[in-house]
Amino acid sequence: MERRVLLEQKGLLSPRGRLGSQAPLEGSEAHAILTKANDTTALRCGKVPKPKRVISASLSPSASPDSIARHHSVLLSQGKGSAQKVRTSSLVLRPGKYVAIDCEMVGTGPQGRLSELARCSVVNYEGDVIYDKYVQPELPIMDYRTRWSGITKQHMKSAIPFKMAQAEILKILKDKIVVGHAIHNDFQALKYFHPKDRTRDTSQIPMLKQRAGLPVRANVSLKNLARHLLHKKIQVGCKGHSSVEDAQTAMELYRLVEVQWEKELARSLPPQPPSPITDPTADSSQYMDDRYWPTDLMTSSL
Repeated sequence: MERRVLLEQKGLLSPRGRLGSQAPLEGSEAHAILTKANDTTALRCGKVPKPKRVISASLSPSASPDSIARHHSVLLSQGKGSAQKVRTSSLVLRPGKYVAIDCEMVGTGPQGRLSELARCSVVNYEGDVIYDKYVQPELPIMDYRTRWSGITKQHMKSAIPFKMAQAEILKILKDKIVVGHAIHNDFQALKYFHPKDRTRDTSQIPMLKQRAGLPVRANVSLKNLARHLLHKKIQVGCKGHSSVEDAQTAMELYRLVEVQWEKELARSLPPQPPSPITDPTADSSQYMDDRYWPTDLMTSSL
C-alpha cells in the first residue's frame, strides 16, 4: 500500500476509484429508451434490453489497411449478401482511405534518358480530383515527350518545384491505400516508397486480366483494360496522356474487383495477435514486484 501511495503522489499511478468515474444515471433516466411510433419519437421508460452481439459492424475511418481487409473477410464469410455488406461498410472508410494516382514524366539528363516528374494527379474513391499540378523537374528538360506525357513548355510556366510538389503529394498519400497502374513508376518519379500492404496495382491483378479475357502473365496496359472492362477509350489522340483520366480509370478498375481483391488480401494476412492491453487474462499486479520498482523511487522512499 505504501508503494501505491508513493506512486500516486508522484503522478505515476492513478488513485483508485478515479479511473473512468462517471456520475450514474438515476431514476427513470437509467431506463429511458427511445421508441419510434407513428413517425414520432417519444421517450418510454422500461427495461433496457440486452444488446445483440454484433461482429465488426463498422470500422473507424482511422482503421489500418490490414484491419480493413480482415473486416471485409469477416463480412464475406457471413454468406448471403456479404458482398453488399463490404461495399456498405467501406463507405465510411473510402473518402479518407482510398486514392488513385498517376504521374507524367519528361526526359532530363544526357539525351533526355532520365525520367523526372512533370505532372501528378490524385483522385479520391469517387474519381474526384483532389490534386493536379505541373511540376518543374530538378534537372533541365531535354525531351518533353509530349506524345505520351502531354507536357509542353507552356505547362512549365505554372509548374511548382519538385520538392514542394513531393511534400504536398506525400502528405496526401500518408496512411492511404493507393491505387494505380504500374504504380512503381509513379512512386519512382516521386522518389518515394509506399508500403506494399497499402498499394493496389491494377497491372498486377490476375482477376482483372481474367475478366478481360487476357493472358494472366501478360503485361496489360491501362488502355487495354479500360477498353475491355470499362468499354471506354483513353490515351487517344496526339495530345498525349491525361494523368487525371488515367488515375480515374485505375480507380474504376479497382472498384470492379474490390470485394474479391480485398478478400484475397485478407486471406494472405498473418493472424493478428491479441493486444496485451485489452487481454482480460493479463495480470498487472506483478509489476508491483521489487524487480519492476524504479531505483530512484526506492531511494527517495527511504
